[in-house]
Formats: sequence, structure tokens, C-alpha cells
Amino acid sequence: MARILVTGGAGFIGSHLCERLLNEGNEVICLDNFFTGSKDNIIHLMDNKRFELIRHDIIEPILLEVDKVYNLASPASPIHYQYNPVKTTKTNVMGIINMLGLAKRVRARILQASTSEVYGDPTVHPQKEDYWGNVNPIGPRSCYDEGKRVAETLMMDYHRQNGVDIRIVRIFNTYGPRMALNDGRVVSNFIVQALKGEDITVYGEGSQTRSFCYVSDLVDGLMRMMDQPEKGSGQGSVAGGQQNQVPFIGPVNIGNPHEHTILEFAEKIIAMTGSKSRISFNPLPQDDPRQRQPDITLAKEKLGWGPKVSIDEGLRLTIDYFKGKVGR
Repeated sequence: MARILVTGGAGFIGSHLCERLLNEGNEVICLDNFFTGSKDNIIHLMDNKRFELIRHDIIEPILLEVDKVYNLASPASPIHYQYNPVKTTKTNVMGIINMLGLAKRVRARILQASTSEVYGDPTVHPQKEDYWGNVNPIGPRSCYDEGKRVAETLMMDYHRQNGVDIRIVRIFNTYGPRMALNDGRVVSNFIVQALKGEDITVYGEGSQTRSFCYVSDLVDGLMRMMDQPEKGSGQGSVAGGQQNQVPFIGPVNIGNPHEHTILEFAEKIIAMTGSKSRISFNPLPQDDPRQRQPDITLAKEKLGWGPKVSIDEGLRLTIDYFKGKVGR
């Protein structure tokens, strides 16, 4: 049993992670400021004596005694992270400084939930961990993209300079129950629009691609990365860099490599919901990535990880969840 801090623990992914960690016998401290998180996501965990909830914003320091830290605290969809871009940057930069300081002080292992957005609008396809990306540093998405890139920089610098035990995971598009109705990302948008019989909003011609990973597969990847065994010492092995000693610290892509065009995905949602919605086309937002597909070779080799939930099974479970939310 370990004492584990999950920042952003009341969010979509964080709540699933808290639940899984509790099921495996750990003590879990869920820390969230409830900007995008929801108590509804964790209400079923509140009676568990090994679960503790703290309302806190990680841009402010906090003193806790823990063994492991999963740093998931950040708005993750454009509609949310562009609402207050300065706060988004603060969350990703000041927040990780505070969490790394905590990890350094109590000698905890820390995992940073980074993102495929560090690759920007990629010119390399599929994206491997040694690709440095194509990010617009002054665009409307840069508060999130660059905030996550700086967070990775800080993780590596605390590791090299202070010996902090780190792990870095780059998360690709994830979906599943507990996504917010107003999440603004393609899966939730399409399902909610289809269930309401509204037009399905496709940006551009719908030829841009995404790869969708079900949330239980992602949580499994996060936990496998966090629990890489301690062997040897020093800097560990780094993706795209010098291979010194184990354990593997990343960064590592976690996502489903099965690629879909947005138009195909919209048609699939309409068919699975039995909706009479039509597809409407809107202008493509600035800096919207044209292609997004993870190369997960490293995850397979280092973690023995790969997605197990098919897109049809995952969408069925997600649609059932949203039926209850939309109906209410």
C-alpha cells in the first residue's frame, strides 16, 4: 500500500485513476480546484476511508506526506484552457514547480501527465517520442502546448539537478464516461449533439485525423509507467536520448494508434446513436493539428502496454453514459 496524491483527481481521467488506485489497496489524496473537475466524478469514493479530498489550486504550494504524485491538474480541452490562458500557463508551469518541490522534499516519485499537444501540428507521422514537435509559441493554443512543454523541461531539470524520481507520459486523445457535457472535445461534442438531434459540427473538411484511447486503457498505461521497478541509479533511460540505466523515465506516448478521420468518426457516432443529426462544416480553428497518431513502440517495449478496448466497445460505454447525462 502506498500513499498517493492525484492532482486533478476529480477530473475525467483523474477520477478513474483514483478509483483504480483505491481498488488496488492504496491510500489516495485527491486534490482539485474544481475548475473542470466535478464532485459527481468522485462522490462514489467519498465513503472510502482510504480516500481524502482536498480543494486546492496547485499554483499555490501545499505540504503533504506522500509516496507518489500523479500530476494531472490542468484544463485539457481548448474551450477550457483558452478561457483563461494565463491561468492555464500558471497551472502547468507554477503547478509543476510546486509538485516537483513537494516530491523533492518528501522523496516521492512524480508522474507528469503531458500531452500529444507537445507535438503541435506535426510534420512527422505517426509521432514518436524523439520528435521535437511543430508548435506555434504565440498562437491561441500555446498556453496549453507550451505550458506542457515547459513542464517536461522542469521535470527533466529537477531530475538531473536534484535527483527527483520522475516519469513523463504523453497522453493522446482519451474518451470515456465522466467526460464533461461541455468538454468541447470531439468525442463528447459529437455524442451530445447526436443524442440531442443537433447538427454534428465538423471543422474544416473533416479530413484531419485523431486516435482515440479508452480511459481504462490510459489509466493502465499511467500506472504501469509509475510502477516501473527501481533498478540501478543515475538518470535512467530517456526516450530519444542517452540510454544510461533503468528505470525508464520517459517521455512515453500512451494512446491508441488506430487512426480515424474526423468525418468518419462523426458518421460512426450518428450510426451508433441512431441519430437523425446532419453534419455541418465550420472553418478550421487556428493551429488545429491535421494529423495525430501515436507511435506506441516504446510503450510496448518498456511497459508491455497496448490498448485493449476497441473503439466500438468504448464508444458504446461512453454513449450509454451520455444518454443518462443528456436525459437528466
